[in-house]
Amino acid sequence: MTPLPSPLHGRDSALLSLTSMLDAARAGRGGALLLRAEPGFGKTALLAYAMGEAPDFQLLHGCGIEAEAELPYAGLHRVLQPVARRVPELAPRQAEALRRVLDGEADESDGRACLLPAALFALLALLAREGPVLVCVDDADLLDPPSREALAFAARRLDPARAVTGDAVVILLTSRPDDGLPPPGLPVLALSALDDTACAAVVDQVAPVAVAEGVRLRLAAAAAGNPQAVTELVAALTPDQLRGVCPLPEPLPPCTGLQHAFLRRVRALPDPTRRLLLIAAAEEELDANLLMRAADAAGVDLAALEPAESAGLVRVDPAGVEFRHPQLRAAIYRTAPLARRRAAHALLAGLLDASRQPLRRAWHRAAAGLAPDHELAEELESAAASARRRGGFATASAAYERAAELSTGDDGAKARRLAAAARDAWHAGRSAHARDLLDRALPVAPGAAARGELELLRGDIDLRDGRAVDAYEALLTAAHRLVPIDPELAIRAMMRAGEAGVYAGDHHRFLQVAAQAAPLRAAGCSPQATVMLDYLEALSAIFLGRFGAALAPLRAVLDGAPRIDDPSALIWASIAALILGDNAQGRVMAARAVALARGRGALTMVPKALEFSAYAEFWTGRHAAATANALEGLRAATETGQGNGACHHLAALALLDAIHGDEQTCRLRARTALDRAGLYGLGLPAALSTWALAFLDLSLGRHADAAGRLRGLARAGPGQGHMAVAALSVPTYVEAAVRTGAADAARAAFTTFEPWADSTSSPDNLALAARCRALLSEGGQAEEHFRAALDLHAMGERAFERARTELLYGSLLRRRRKRTEARVELRSALESFERLHADRWAAWTRAELRATGESARPRLAEPDGELTPQQRQIARLAAQGATNREIAAQLFLSPRTVEHHLGNIFAKLSVRSRVELANLLP
Repeated sequence: MTPLPSPLHGRDSALLSLTSMLDAARAGRGGALLLRAEPGFGKTALLAYAMGEAPDFQLLHGCGIEAEAELPYAGLHRVLQPVARRVPELAPRQAEALRRVLDGEADESDGRACLLPAALFALLALLAREGPVLVCVDDADLLDPPSREALAFAARRLDPARAVTGDAVVILLTSRPDDGLPPPGLPVLALSALDDTACAAVVDQVAPVAVAEGVRLRLAAAAAGNPQAVTELVAALTPDQLRGVCPLPEPLPPCTGLQHAFLRRVRALPDPTRRLLLIAAAEEELDANLLMRAADAAGVDLAALEPAESAGLVRVDPAGVEFRHPQLRAAIYRTAPLARRRAAHALLAGLLDASRQPLRRAWHRAAAGLAPDHELAEELESAAASARRRGGFATASAAYERAAELSTGDDGAKARRLAAAARDAWHAGRSAHARDLLDRALPVAPGAAARGELELLRGDIDLRDGRAVDAYEALLTAAHRLVPIDPELAIRAMMRAGEAGVYAGDHHRFLQVAAQAAPLRAAGCSPQATVMLDYLEALSAIFLGRFGAALAPLRAVLDGAPRIDDPSALIWASIAALILGDNAQGRVMAARAVALARGRGALTMVPKALEFSAYAEFWTGRHAAATANALEGLRAATETGQGNGACHHLAALALLDAIHGDEQTCRLRARTALDRAGLYGLGLPAALSTWALAFLDLSLGRHADAAGRLRGLARAGPGQGHMAVAALSVPTYVEAAVRTGAADAARAAFTTFEPWADSTSSPDNLALAARCRALLSEGGQAEEHFRAALDLHAMGERAFERARTELLYGSLLRRRRKRTEARVELRSALESFERLHADRWAAWTRAELRATGESARPRLAEPDGELTPQQRQIARLAAQGATNREIAAQLFLSPRTVEHHLGNIFAKLSVRSRVELANLLP
């Protein structure tokens, strides 16, 4: 019998074992199983599953209760109550033994000579004559010993290999790993922690609303493989927090139910053991040397930890003390009396070296005290600054925050420390906590300068995970505060405000900011301020259509930015290089930005740097590299709570999907990006997503739909479109419009693209302009423009666009009956499309070749050579044994989309199963 669908994600093996046992019992072969696992791992849920799968069984069930663990046979009394009326049917001595249990008269002496355990087995055999029997006992480790021994006696005699036909009894017990079970001969199934994919599936199952991808990943990681932790975390969040509309709390709420289960075991430990566990819980970096010194200082033998190890709560090795679950560490620390926590911190502070471990020592000193302490606050601030220089932003943030709490009477110092804590929390990817720290800092910030810096940081956060217009207003307000006090910082605020305008697709706001920044240029400007002003000037000229005026400031950005040790400056340089047509420099600058952000540990900068690195790779025709960067950036953005950054990466991926002809994935990603863009006013990803859908329409032959989308994009206002994307998509629009007979509209659109292409001197851009002229021309003039376009493509890098030009030119030649010439262009186009895995375009080209009288077959290549890059990734993950859900989580797709792709992959590779796929692929 195949197991029915179950909500117990990640427990397929356990479900199969339970279902097989039930099937065997129906055939007259009994069996037993002990399920062992940590609290919250789903033991009770598995018993419930078994009971639900056994409607044809007589069911006996019970559970261990700690309060009754000292009452002999209390557990067995609960289990046997439903069948008490059948006891008189047993042999007299056995019936009398069970009667004493049911009447509450039995004591431990009744278990001697196996009389009562044998009576229990006889009763189960009696019941099984009328049909299969299922006995389920949860928390068997909490049963009174005689009941547990009697159940184990019966369970051992249900070995399917030796069972007598007719003994159709299944006994299922659960216990924690440290319970002293199993008795010899009892089979055991140990449940392990769920993987991240299964945890994510549990999130989706128990959440009342659709959960944002970043939230799902965060909760799955915090649960550390424990499904009960997942359930409790989801229950503690609001629907808006689950949807990603509101930020998650920092830290995440405690899992009180799971913590209670752990604490029940901790309270049973000796007091010296609990003292050492509290010390370990107070210091996450407690290595073996410090542990030994701490035990000695506390006057406790290190061997006191052995009961905790035997109980399965911790593992002690040379690296220190490892808790079985983060919630266990939190529970031990949170429930300890305040005096004990302070004593533990004071002890640790006294053991740490102030010169080698300044931050940890200062932290414990601060935790040991309650009152504000000016000297200690300064010590923490100094140690936090050192941690920041080493890239430890999360640690530095916590230290700055504690230093602010210890600040005495100086609001300026408190605000400065809270601001530093917020900045480092943001760099560590904790945007929600950064916002909370800013809220605490603003009321105590003394003066316009301090408030301006705080508003600048808030605007930065909103830019990556909030409404673009809100970010613009916050950044512009910060700039106005800072102009008379710190002009260079004001320029940075204006630069960020300009970026907010760009993300919103509101070039009018950008022009306003650039105009306000221009007067701040002075001879004494720093190199970084100069680069920012040059960038603002260049983009202003482009938005005003004065492309020639943009060239000098763009070159200034490209020259000046690499001299600045800053990822943002390198991103601006990458954009400048791409606009100028210097594609190689564009890629280099973007790659340097990614490397620098990673090297500094600035987690929030990595997704942004990868975003522009993906654009650089895409714009230069390196689609596989662009896809890899966008996927990595998407994951990094979701993990650091940057919803807007994730939206940009999704839009870029949708455009790449459209090029490769992956219709289902393209529509899914584009729709997701458009939903986020509409909610947060993000015109740039909205425009990219629209372009992706239009390009997909073009590849499907839906020319009117493609033209309609791009016509709407050109007219879209802020938050819905973007001038630059509308201009870059003009070649797509010209092709679609010409095919629908709207040549005049295509000519009008081309007037916005041609001046920019001419100004860049980029062979790729000039080739696209020549192709547009060819499509808008007739007769020999069209052929002349196509040849000019191909000459320019030969000097460029965009192989995909060159192949599209060859396809269009070959199609024109074929229609003019120049079949021999047409075949030359079409063969070249087909080779490129096949190499780039642009399947739909390759299909169009084969159709054109057939129309010339030539039969074109797909080229032979490596086993997965006919797959798109997306399909190749899915195929290789499937061949490695990943499930559909695991593949979906890794590639940010839905399981249904993965299933659809696998069907196409099997068809393309002529295989029928994952086994054949694994044998085919290396």
